[in-house]
Amino acid sequence: MSPAGLVTIDPAEYLVEVDLAYAGSNNFVCLPIYAADAPCMLRADAAACLKRAALAARRAGLSLKILDAYRPPAAQEVLWRICPDPAYVADPAQGSNHSRGVAVDVTLLGDDGTALDMGTGFDDMRELSHHDRPDLPAAVQRNRHLLLGIMLQAGFVSLPTEWWHYELPGASAYPLLDEAGVLLIDRRL
Repeated sequence: MSPAGLVTIDPAEYLVEVDLAYAGSNNFVCLPIYAADAPCMLRADAAACLKRAALAARRAGLSLKILDAYRPPAAQEVLWRICPDPAYVADPAQGSNHSRGVAVDVTLLGDDGTALDMGTGFDDMRELSHHDRPDLPAAVQRNRHLLLGIMLQAGFVSLPTEWWHYELPGASAYPLLDEAGVLLIDRRL
């Protein structure tokens, strides 16, 4: 456990794939924000829910891929400067539930390790990313509902505007954390 009380999510232990989008340039900022070796971390109670979700996905012949988890407040400030839209990015003055260590961004992988079609990419800041879109193909709706069901039964709640975002109920009651283990590339971004 880290000094801030976060648990490192080990892919072998949690039966997940970890590919932190902000440790590379495949994100809406198009730049790495975290160091390439940044650990994937959550509070222990969120990690326990993640483990339940991963087991449920495995029972369905699928697996979870983690795209983001704990996010330092400084990283949240970078995202807010680039996209100051509270529908998609939490205002750092209010605090992100990622910075509380209780939110995780995930997608589903098929039995061959390929990501299921969710209709949009991760961090697509459009209404097409909202849950339960009637204008998306049935296969995409099915994949989103499957992910939603897995995550809800594991103890998470969803964010209506992002099919990939899940957090613990009452997330805002958790204090913000500034974990030194998640290093940022450049805090001036």
